[in-house]
Amino acid sequence: MLVLGLTGGIGMGKSTVAKMFASLGVPSFNADDAVHKLQAPGGKAIPLLNAAFPGTVEHGVLNRAALRDIVLDDDAAMRRLEQIMHPLVHREEALFRAQAFRAGAKAVLLDIPLLFETGAQLRVNKTIVVSAPLDVQIARVLSRGIMDIEQIATIIARQMPDKQKRALADYVIHTGLSKFNTVRAVHRVFKELGL
Repeated sequence: MLVLGLTGGIGMGKSTVAKMFASLGVPSFNADDAVHKLQAPGGKAIPLLNAAFPGTVEHGVLNRAALRDIVLDDDAAMRRLEQIMHPLVHREEALFRAQAFRAGAKAVLLDIPLLFETGAQLRVNKTIVVSAPLDVQIARVLSRGIMDIEQIATIIARQMPDKQKRALADYVIHTGLSKFNTVRAVHRVFKELGL
């Protein structure tokens, strides 16, 4: 089973590209979705986050904004959060991969925003980076209405630069043009991989 690693900065279009691969029969694992599941009421991360970040969990519900405010400008707090979340997400990924293998999937796609930063590229056969111009990236995240421009800038500054990710990738899919161009690029990669 071919394992593809999909990455790119916030707002680059990872989810859109993952859906395009899914439409071609490549099931995908979304690390951000796994984080949300783990941090939902009753999720495995809730007691750990409550202990590590007092006041961010009330009545079993995580206040994501409060947690984000704590970790965005504090490297030690961010490392503490990563030490909690990364092993849990990795376990969810392993379950997904095993299920896909048992189902006979020819390939799977792992949508992992911090693919290179966490060394997850060592768990995949090929890496794909999605990339868009900075102004497009910022506009996309702003349109979600969950962060202001300062929070977005802080997140972008914490992530590996787009140029560096593109240099490390086996494939780069540019998402800053039209949807048609993105679809065409996905089909090209799909064909080159022999899927």
